[in-house]
Amino acid sequence: MNYRKKLMLLLLIFGFAFLVIPNHASANEHESYHRARVIEVEELEEGELIKQRVKVEFLRGPEKGKIVELENFYYPYEHPFSIEVQENMEIIIVAYEENNEINYYVQDLARDRGVLYLLIIGVALILLVGRIKGLKTIAALGFTGLLLFYYLLPQLLEGKNPVFLSIFVASLVIIFSLVLIAGFNLKSLSAIIGTISGVVFAGLLTLWIGDVCHLTGFNTDEAQMLYYMDYDFDVRGILFAGIIIGSLGAITDVGISIASAAAEIKEANPRLDFKALTRSGLNVGQDVMGTMVNTLILAYVGTATPLLLLFMGYQMDFLRVINMDLIATEMVRGIVGVIGLVIAIPVTAVTAGFLLGSFKGKKVKKKK
Repeated sequence: MNYRKKLMLLLLIFGFAFLVIPNHASANEHESYHRARVIEVEELEEGELIKQRVKVEFLRGPEKGKIVELENFYYPYEHPFSIEVQENMEIIIVAYEENNEINYYVQDLARDRGVLYLLIIGVALILLVGRIKGLKTIAALGFTGLLLFYYLLPQLLEGKNPVFLSIFVASLVIIFSLVLIAGFNLKSLSAIIGTISGVVFAGLLTLWIGDVCHLTGFNTDEAQMLYYMDYDFDVRGILFAGIIIGSLGAITDVGISIASAAAEIKEANPRLDFKALTRSGLNVGQDVMGTMVNTLILAYVGTATPLLLLFMGYQMDFLRVINMDLIATEMVRGIVGVIGLVIAIPVTAVTAGFLLGSFKGKKVKKKK
C-alpha cells in the first residue's frame, strides 16, 4: 500500500469517526434510551384516548433480550402528535427511575435504520460513479463532519464569536476539500481564493444586514430553547453562523466549476492569455449562476412550504408577513447565499485567468 492509499485510508477513518463514536450520556443520570421491538400489543379504549399495553424486547446493549411491559397512549385522529405502536415495530423507549422503581415509556419510532440504508446506498453510488474522486469526496465529507461536530459546535457552546468562527471553519473546509479533490495546483488555488472571497463577503454582509433588519435569531423553536440553556449564547451570532455555513456548499460548487473549466480550456489551448481565460470563466460562471441561484431559492422555499401555505390559507396581510422575524430571517438567509455565490464568480474567473494565463504556450499539468 503506497503512501497515497495510506493517507486516503487515514482520512476515511477520521472522517467517519463521528458516526461510530458513542453518543454522549444523557444529561439525566436516572434516564437511559433503548432500542426495542414490539412483540405484543393490547388496545383498550378510554374515550377518545387509546391505551395500549405493550410488551417489548430490548434489541441491543447489556440488557439485550430483556422483555418488559409498558403503557402507551395515543389519539387515533391525531397521529402527528401521538405514537401508535404495532407488533414487530422497532421503537425507542426511555427507562427512568422513580421511587426506586424502573419505569418505561415510548419515546419515538426507530428511524435511524432507514437513514443508515440511505447512507449506504449514497456512499456506494458515490464510489461507483466517482471511484477515486468519490473516495476523496467521502473523505472530505468526513473531515467536514469532524470539524463541525468536534470543533465548531463545542466552540459555540463556549461562547466564541460565531461569525468569525464560522468563516474560519468554512475556510478550512474549502481548502481541505478542494485540495483533496482537485489536488494542490493552480486550479484548486483559484477555486479556494474565489470561494473564500464569496464566503467572507457573505459573512460581512450578514453582520450588516442583520442590524438593518433587526434580526433577533429567535426565529425557530430550537433557537428559543437555547435562551433557557445554561450557556452564554450569542443567538444572533449563531443565526449568522448558520447562514454562512449554509451558503458554503453552493459557493464552493461555483468556484470549482469555474476553475475546472478554465483549467480544461487552458489544457486544450495553451496559447490563451489572461483576458481570454477570464472571459471564458465568466461565461461558465454566468451559466452556473443561473441554475445555482434557482437551486438555493428553491431549497429555502421547499423547506418553508407548510409555512407559506399557512399564510395563504389564512390570507394574512403581505405587510405583516414580510416584516415577521421568521420571514425576514429566511429571506436574508437565501439572498445572502445568492450574493456570496455571485461574488465568487468574478473573483474565481479573474484569479484563474491570472494564474493559468501566466503559463503562455504551455500546458497546465494536471494531477493524476
